[in-house]
Amino acid sequence: MTIRKETYDGRIWCPRIENQSWLARRDGTVYFTGNTMIACPHRKVFQGRGPHHLPAANGPGLNSGHYAVLGLVGSTGLVQPPDGVLHAVLDAIEHLRASGRAGKEIKGHRDGYATACPGDPLYAWVRRGAPRPGGTAEPPPPPSAPPFPGRLLRYPPVTRGEDVRTWQAQMRKRGWDIDVDGAYGPESRDVCRSFQRVQGIDDDGIVGPITWRLAWEAPTS
Repeated sequence: MTIRKETYDGRIWCPRIENQSWLARRDGTVYFTGNTMIACPHRKVFQGRGPHHLPAANGPGLNSGHYAVLGLVGSTGLVQPPDGVLHAVLDAIEHLRASGRAGKEIKGHRDGYATACPGDPLYAWVRRGAPRPGGTAEPPPPPSAPPFPGRLLRYPPVTRGEDVRTWQAQMRKRGWDIDVDGAYGPESRDVCRSFQRVQGIDDDGIVGPITWRLAWEAPTS
């Protein structure tokens, strides 16, 4: 990496870097960000990091297992999200479900990170079920995956525990030939790899947040 001085008098500067994150400067603060999609008030959707790039946004926790759609509203100026922003957010979500295997869950950034984002008005809309303007809220989502256990299930060495047993039981329920013994060994790894290939994600044989969620939320057909 080569660092050089740049003269800039504007408010924000966002060059893209190799992993599709942006280096942003705003009000004297420089930081990396990597929102998946950006929704503007004119119902236009811009691609940030795009599908299949996690973690999303610029932090751990919720961002490690969810895409991040940025609605262009703020704490001053445009605070109340207009219909164009809401439509664009939902358009982005539909695209990520169709092209990025996104799940049904919609949450605000503050649900997983200590922040005021996405602002009270937009967050209230999320809590109402994210309805289309002029329409109705989405139907309640199907039962979601249990919380990710916080560690990767992998082999070698053999990983043992109730979290392994829970994942194995769910895979057996989905029709996979797997022993529910609480020991993640070569058999579990091979099932995991086969399942990951079916889902179109990296077949590394490791049960991380995405593979864990898909075990419950991915279609069975």
